[in-house]
Amino acid sequence: MEFPPNTTATESLKTWANGYAAEMTAIRQAFEATGDGLTAVRRRAELVDQVVTGLYADILSVPLHEPANFCLVAVGGYGRQELFPYSDVDLLFLSHSKRIEENQRGPVAALARTLWDLGLRVGNTSRTLTECGELHRDNLEFSVALLDSRYLAGDTQMFTLLRREIVPHLVARDRQVFVQDLLTITRQRYAKYGQTIFHLEPNLKEAPGGLRDFQVARWLTLIQELEKSGQWISAETRWSPETCAEAQPALQFLSAARCFLHFGQGRDDNHLTYEFQQEVADLGLRLQVGHPTPAAHWMRRYFRHARGIGRLLSQVREEVESSRSSLYSLFLDWRSRLSNTDFSVLRGRVFPRQTAPATEWPLVLGLFERVARHGLELSREAERWVAASLEAGALPRLDLAAAWPPLRQILLLPHAAQALRAMHQLELLPCLFPAFRAIDSLVIRDFYHRYTVDEHTFMAIQHLHALGQKPVRPASPAAEAQDENWEDSFAEIFRALEQPELLFLAVLFHDVGKGLASSNHIQAGLEAVEQATAGLALALEDRATVHFLIASHLEMFATLQRRDIFDPETVRAFAEKAATPERLKMLCLLTYADVRAVNPEALTPWKAEMLWRLYAATLNHLHRHLDDQRLQAAEAGKESPALLSVLPWDATPQRMMEFLDGLPKRYLATHSWEVIGRHFEMFRQLGQNPVQARLHGQKRDWHLTVITWDRPFLFASVTGSLTAWGMNILKADAFANRAGVVVDTFRFVDLHGTLELNPSEVERFQKFLEDVLQGSASFEPLLAGRLNHHRPPRAKLEVPPYVGFDDHSSSHSTLLEVVAEDRPGLLYRVSTELARLNCNIEVALVNTEGEKALDVFYLTVNGRKLGTALQEGIRHRLEKVLAPHNP
Repeated sequence: MEFPPNTTATESLKTWANGYAAEMTAIRQAFEATGDGLTAVRRRAELVDQVVTGLYADILSVPLHEPANFCLVAVGGYGRQELFPYSDVDLLFLSHSKRIEENQRGPVAALARTLWDLGLRVGNTSRTLTECGELHRDNLEFSVALLDSRYLAGDTQMFTLLRREIVPHLVARDRQVFVQDLLTITRQRYAKYGQTIFHLEPNLKEAPGGLRDFQVARWLTLIQELEKSGQWISAETRWSPETCAEAQPALQFLSAARCFLHFGQGRDDNHLTYEFQQEVADLGLRLQVGHPTPAAHWMRRYFRHARGIGRLLSQVREEVESSRSSLYSLFLDWRSRLSNTDFSVLRGRVFPRQTAPATEWPLVLGLFERVARHGLELSREAERWVAASLEAGALPRLDLAAAWPPLRQILLLPHAAQALRAMHQLELLPCLFPAFRAIDSLVIRDFYHRYTVDEHTFMAIQHLHALGQKPVRPASPAAEAQDENWEDSFAEIFRALEQPELLFLAVLFHDVGKGLASSNHIQAGLEAVEQATAGLALALEDRATVHFLIASHLEMFATLQRRDIFDPETVRAFAEKAATPERLKMLCLLTYADVRAVNPEALTPWKAEMLWRLYAATLNHLHRHLDDQRLQAAEAGKESPALLSVLPWDATPQRMMEFLDGLPKRYLATHSWEVIGRHFEMFRQLGQNPVQARLHGQKRDWHLTVITWDRPFLFASVTGSLTAWGMNILKADAFANRAGVVVDTFRFVDLHGTLELNPSEVERFQKFLEDVLQGSASFEPLLAGRLNHHRPPRAKLEVPPYVGFDDHSSSHSTLLEVVAEDRPGLLYRVSTELARLNCNIEVALVNTEGEKALDVFYLTVNGRKLGTALQEGIRHRLEKVLAPHNP
């Protein structure tokens, strides 16, 4: 592409833009036909070269090798000719001195501005040679970018000086700091992504095992070579053939996927979402172009390639670190207290002392015992030794019973998760238990889980051991959730376990059924663990415990989410399932670890506290201290010094008892006396104003309390008002006392920042709600406008609607369970239908998980449970409301 002669600047710009667009279209078409991402990024770099050098000739100098003492350099991804479709074009304007840099400021700005006008995202910087020779620790990215520098135009001697003297001298002088800072930034990046490659929607560039890791491995190798010889080499030529055989296909796979994302989104977005996973799998990208494959299968290939890149970086880091160790430090490491007769520990890595393949299983497992005990990394020699031991055929036929003692020790040690990950990666864990081969890098797509099935399992074990390492502090069942003292409570349970190895074994197997050919992953997991525990020769009682934990691992969380855990019937039924205090302890901890390993936000303080309360209530039931005997509201209130402390001076305890009388025990258990005191004050104001509404919160997280006299459509009116104002309801509780006073509480998200940005709106909303509940205002026009003009985005995954009834879990109410795709107005529509059928909501438990609404209502009609005919009428109406096509 060239500027036509005798054209205006505008016409020239248009010509360049059209030519660039045409070439990019050709690059995209070639990529879609071949799936070759590396060729696509190289071709784009060559295309940008033409544009940049053409503009250089037009703006700075027609002879591209001029002016003297100034040159234009490509750096970063552009410098190494790996320029993805929408990646930034990084340019260095290099000057011999500040005076020359100042003289060229105008042309440099014009060139950069023209590139932006062409639609290219340009990252340009101007530096002198002296500045390039300094290590900028506050801007390490610039020094790293120089490792990928490439000449474009200007004084060639300037570029030669940069490459042959300036950068090699910088590396030789500051190599240790350079490497240290680069590894520090990498560790910080890993921490951002939870130290794992196994994200279900990964970032192809920045996540562990992503393209950034491949580049870090290249940079470390290049730095090492520059320090040794001062020579510029291709990093791959210094890697072993086996390393290259694994790394190059991984680079090609991830490069193709990133190209696909850029082209598909029209921007530099490297987040591989579920939608794009399906699209890339449908194309068979990097597998067999044009031949669709299941998305889970394609993602499994991605994770294995990412794991290979992670292993590459680990190996290069090991080589770089070892190259700087003195003989004396090596000797000290060799004599490290962490070493033993079979294994040596050097610089935090474990090495086998023998080079021949192992002939005994305890020796192989002993390697991972070192890892589990001390949190060590495997050296490359150790990985090769394990692989050779498994392949050589020298090991005797595996006797699981003999393997159980060392495996039990691994499970109990503080870094068990790290050891198990290594065992899984090196095929040792599947060798012990073949079912684990089915969950290797297995993707189960839902709203809630963030990691693959195997990584979720290892994280659950990691969270349990974190409890075991917490300092001993008094645990308090009544701990406030916001103080996060619930962790101490769970740690106390963990320390009291009699056989923690059974819990860890159950966690290890609790999800293996997800990879097996069965529609019921729990049943499939039970079959797998039955075979494993029989081989391990566990006692029948211990096998029954592990079997119980896996069979019941979803029960406790489902109970606290879908049942009123303060209803004695709920506690009684759950206690019957747990059967013994020891099983209850292990099931509680399995639930804690399982939920916490779903994603970092899954176990909220509120859920953790409810889990603890369910555990405590069930344990008390098992110990014959029934909930009914402890939580009689009237008696507890009369004798409580805390109650007297919040009682207003002009109120009597009898008046407070009038308020509390008939409220469910759940109300007393989930609110502090201070909060109950505030509710009581609102109750006393009902004589002056029959509707009391209080709103408080910060930023997007808000809480609403409504106290008023019960009436038809009350709950629906509150939910409708919140929805009409653009609020997204996350949680709701509805209570009523014997006199018909309702205490409803809502937690919601202020999606548009209405209340945060406009403090006066808080009072206006409260007044609006009071008017609605008193019948002097209507929310319906505002709600209709909101729902008509703000269509929710299409959900990532379909949520089949579910309406179910349960007449057995409560002695006084019929339970209605509703599961559906969460969307604005859903709770309002459901509660409206219930009100139209004259149902009274005794307790409402409203929860949201990702894009899924999980709501449970305890319903009565005229104080009794619902009849079969009414249940069917509700089901028929709600199924229409919940249908996906219903806006």
